[in-house]
Amino acid sequence: MFLPVKRSELADPEHIDFVLISADAYVDHPTFGHALIARLVESLGFSVGIIPQPVSDDDYRVFPTPRYGFLVSGGVVDSMVNNYTASLKKRSDDAYSPGNRAGRRPDRAVTVYTRNLKRLFPGVPVVIGGIEASLRRFAHYDYWSDSVMPSVLVDSGADLLIYGMGEKPIFDIASRLKQGIPLAEIKDVRGTCYLADESRLPELFAEGASALPSWEEVRSDKKQYARAFRRQSRSTDPVSGEILIQKQGKNRYLVANRPQFPLTTAEMDAVYDLPFEREAHPMYEGGIKALEEVKFSVTSHRGCFGSCSFCALNYHQGRRIQKRSIESIVKEVEGFVRDPAFKGNVHDVGGATANFRNPSCDLQERHGVCKDRYCIGSKPCPNLKVDHTEYIDLLRRVRAIPGVKRVFVRSGVRFDYVMYDKDETFLKELIAHHISGQLKVAPEHASDKVLKVMNKAPFAVYEAFYKRYFELNKEMGKEQYLVPYMIASHPGCGLKEAAELTEYLKKIRYMPEQVQDFYPTPSTRSTCIYYTGIDPDTMEEEYVPRTREEKRMQRALLQYRKPENAELLRKAYGILAEEGNKQGGHKKGAQGKKSYGRKNNGKGQKR
Repeated sequence: MFLPVKRSELADPEHIDFVLISADAYVDHPTFGHALIARLVESLGFSVGIIPQPVSDDDYRVFPTPRYGFLVSGGVVDSMVNNYTASLKKRSDDAYSPGNRAGRRPDRAVTVYTRNLKRLFPGVPVVIGGIEASLRRFAHYDYWSDSVMPSVLVDSGADLLIYGMGEKPIFDIASRLKQGIPLAEIKDVRGTCYLADESRLPELFAEGASALPSWEEVRSDKKQYARAFRRQSRSTDPVSGEILIQKQGKNRYLVANRPQFPLTTAEMDAVYDLPFEREAHPMYEGGIKALEEVKFSVTSHRGCFGSCSFCALNYHQGRRIQKRSIESIVKEVEGFVRDPAFKGNVHDVGGATANFRNPSCDLQERHGVCKDRYCIGSKPCPNLKVDHTEYIDLLRRVRAIPGVKRVFVRSGVRFDYVMYDKDETFLKELIAHHISGQLKVAPEHASDKVLKVMNKAPFAVYEAFYKRYFELNKEMGKEQYLVPYMIASHPGCGLKEAAELTEYLKKIRYMPEQVQDFYPTPSTRSTCIYYTGIDPDTMEEEYVPRTREEKRMQRALLQYRKPENAELLRKAYGILAEEGNKQGGHKKGAQGKKSYGRKNNGKGQKR
């Protein structure tokens, strides 16, 4: 049975414990955070109903006033990212809404929903969570308003904010509610934030709390913003993380409790074993597009120690890997086989990075993740453990399930981690069994200068992977391609570096059909650099392409074959030539003479 979406579906139409408001349509599948949290609340003995995408006041009044409070989620994606492109144009579609139509979710959904709840249900506690709340928990640069905004707790008026993955905080909140502690008084749960006045500070500092530069300081001083971000991003681990305090106005302080501990394997198994319908609610006649790719996919783990600068995962999920057992995953896929809609293909088995299955080193359990060192990034840590053995075993077990024809890996393979593995078994099995004609990988750029800012592996690592990938395909008699993702206009990338990427693409005779401009989403290192022009790791200045014209030229350089880009290309190379002349002699094409990649005999990376 689906969870209630209207009063008549309640066991007791006059009473309900929690009401969850979601910016996404109701899809009862564990990939959708609203369903996962609601099912968890239900399993803890509370009644819960879901109001998906409310618009009118009557929509919020579907259920009786909840006994404990409201839970608010901005959806699987930050609502502003969901509603606008990188060029700030309104999107015309929404995969998480009925009919794939945009317009069902408001901008800044968490704030809009919470303010409406506070207006309609004064005095009823509101807890906000999900990625939108998590990434906006501190004062943050907001690309859409081009300003530094205060914590979303301040803007929304919510009582409590859950950051990171929500299950453990929900467990802890539930236990306190059962002890008779009102929701509005719960302030001691790890993985949560709340607002306090000055009288609370002595107690917090006695517990080891640290003060960040205030909202007023970070919005007026970019160096202070960079320093604050550095502290925040280095306090995401339950062992090494701190209680952080940030002043948010006159006598109002954001308190971010220490990060929550990750789920154990047994706990994660239990969460994914909850009774999901694995379907969109039947009130949506045409279904929900976002479900199509994930319906027969499996989340094998969470967390990512890759720490790409433009990705917020280490800020939200953390760098620790928390995994499900192989038995739990096999059980889920055996359920696929019993579904009449299953055609034998498991679309994905993975997580943020498919081939991260275990912690990056043995020191994390006792010491936490390092604050001043990345696990892999542009330079792998000497303590990095590279081992695909368990993931290979997992894929073999899933392949062997009767009724399963193919098992694909589509959630992203970290090619540098593959190349650091001296045992090629995983790469060979990936090529032999788990690619549907093309493998998507993310070198992101060809310039080592830009890659270092991105915290990605040097380009030579991708070249080595590229070469070995095609060698193994040839040995196996397969004709499979690579589809590389590239980002234009990332901090650190000028026209010279963009032209260097163009040179590589020409050599492999490949032009991406679509190019992703860098998108400054809340609370990433790249966004910090974009706003401040300062690398928070080094506190040194970094170049940032900001003008619309330069972004257009960088995009045109990547799509060099398109006739409509000819004028932009001439302009870009003219600027490069002029800069080269000023420096005392311009090398051919301002691209240097270094040769990248290998010839692909016409096959290469074509789609």
